[in-house]
Amino acid sequence: MDIFTKHGELYIVPDFDGQTLKQLTDRGYSDYFIFEIIDSVYFKSKQKGTVVLQNPLSGSKVKQGRHVYLTIVAQTPEKVLMPNLKNLSLRQALVTLESNELLVGELEYVQYFARNAVVDQLIGDEPIETDTELLKGTVINLVVGKGEFAVMIPMPFLIALSQSEVRKKLHYNSLNVGREYFLDDDDIAHARVYKTDPKALTEDMLILGQPVNIWYRSDELIDFQEYLKEFEPDTLYANPDDMPNKLTKDEF
Repeated sequence: MDIFTKHGELYIVPDFDGQTLKQLTDRGYSDYFIFEIIDSVYFKSKQKGTVVLQNPLSGSKVKQGRHVYLTIVAQTPEKVLMPNLKNLSLRQALVTLESNELLVGELEYVQYFARNAVVDQLIGDEPIETDTELLKGTVINLVVGKGEFAVMIPMPFLIALSQSEVRKKLHYNSLNVGREYFLDDDDIAHARVYKTDPKALTEDMLILGQPVNIWYRSDELIDFQEYLKEFEPDTLYANPDDMPNKLTKDEF
């Protein structure tokens, strides 16, 4: 067991990350420390019941019998109440969903006098009432007003963005994600936009809610800094906010 003593009194706290409480006990750590679970958080990508945070931190020197407070991966996702998005602007609704850790699905544009005002909130095709208890990460579709006059939207530049950045940028530009193709397996962590339909830098204008198809390549296989040079620099960086390596919330 990788615990060292100093003058027989102090013990170095190991790194318990990724281990269950049973594993800690089986490995004899409970002879030296008293474990107490104080919180749980949900991680889809981590094993349920394993440690994600500890206090004291690994490497700390403590006496035998010291309490070690643990945060573990929850067995089920945390829940949140559905916020009221009706009559908010699309931008306000997107910010509200993000702050409540809910995901944005489709934007459906309908005849309504106020452009980009949220008319209804749905799960699938069914309306969802305010204050309904939902799992974090639930996908919410929004019904949004077209406004009184037809509006066309320029195609945003998406090359080299990640999947999450693409979704956010399209939604903030009143557009939808269309079909997505991962050309180098489904490695979402390294996937970056390689091609779009409509094409990048097209002068064609898009309608509200139009889907944009995306092709991804892995940034471990493609040098996207070099790839970006294939696009016209004067057009690409006419607006500094459009530089893909400087994506910020202020861009949207």
